[in-house]
Amino acid sequence: MLSACMVYALVMKDDADKAMHIFISAGEVSGDLHGAALIRALRSLYPECRISAVAGPQMRAQGCSVVEHMESLNVMGLGDVIKALPRIRRIGENIQTWLVQAQPDVVVLIDFPGFHMRLGQKIRKLNMPVIQYIAPKLWAWGSWRIKRLQQSQDRLACILPFEPDWFARFSITGCYVGNPSALACREGWSTEAFRQHIGVSDDTKVLALLPGSRAGELARHATLLADSFTILQQNIPGLIGITPRAPGVSDAQLAPLIEAGVQCIDRMQDGYALRADAAIAVSGTATLELALWDVPTVLVYRNTPMMIWLARKLVGTRCAGLANILLDDQEVMPELIQEFATVENIVEKTRSLLRDSQIADQQRQLFSALRQRLGTTNPSEQVAHLCMELAKKS
Repeated sequence: MLSACMVYALVMKDDADKAMHIFISAGEVSGDLHGAALIRALRSLYPECRISAVAGPQMRAQGCSVVEHMESLNVMGLGDVIKALPRIRRIGENIQTWLVQAQPDVVVLIDFPGFHMRLGQKIRKLNMPVIQYIAPKLWAWGSWRIKRLQQSQDRLACILPFEPDWFARFSITGCYVGNPSALACREGWSTEAFRQHIGVSDDTKVLALLPGSRAGELARHATLLADSFTILQQNIPGLIGITPRAPGVSDAQLAPLIEAGVQCIDRMQDGYALRADAAIAVSGTATLELALWDVPTVLVYRNTPMMIWLARKLVGTRCAGLANILLDDQEVMPELIQEFATVENIVEKTRSLLRDSQIADQQRQLFSALRQRLGTTNPSEQVAHLCMELAKKS
């Protein structure tokens, strides 16, 4: 049964001049993808609605009216962020000025919490309802920002099923709208189609290597994964390595893997589904996707000593990987963090997954429970319904 926050709107506005006007803001690549899916859902459910946005290329391709380009907000590294602060502040002011003039019915702020929670606080003072889509992971770390979150939204659209109960402790109305990865990973290539796409036979072992998509992640992990693959290939003759190329990632950033003979595939192509025999992956959404694809995985992560020290002090979960956290915070995927993320340890754990079907199957059995917990609800449709619900109240 659908929760109260998932009630379907039955009546649309009749007058074109009164058509629902939605403002959507995305600040990075993943938010752009979620925003594009939300625009498609809004257009399907409410064809007359108008959509304006801080948009990336995926959202722009859906034909929204562009208020600001997302790329102006998307900066990496502390140094670059500091340099960009005046520009980011100016963009925030421009958005507020536009909002006062345009008076949209509902504002949807997608992820990117550092910028969007501040923006949400200011928008609510303009008496516009705000949906924060993809709750910030304050349950893991950053719980001191609860007050800001309370002030920055009217509805919190959560993509992890335990989040509404956690946020309810702080009088924040959250609802589980479904998980984008759980929905997306039901589609795409079958195992047979994946193998056909990369040109390997059924008896060839395929190892996926995911070094991350951000510049810092790639710098810290590409060589580590390449060195691990080289040794594994010596131990397992004929082993094939595959790495997905995320948008904006260059050959230079993937050079260690390419030089080790790893094949690159475009993760944005139609049908993409990384159905390998096993994977070595940097902690992030990719590890959740691998679990949903039934790929036994070794999770690795390195960062600066200061960041790891802070994480160990502040993070409120035992595990780092999303799949592990969702599976009762137990280490279903082995986690090799910082000093434990060595070539020797990675090779040992990955070799076990590739050679011992019992160890691999233990992960797969629990991945089945994970899929059941996440369900198959379409989050874009549910957020679209939330937009109508709030628009009718405003």
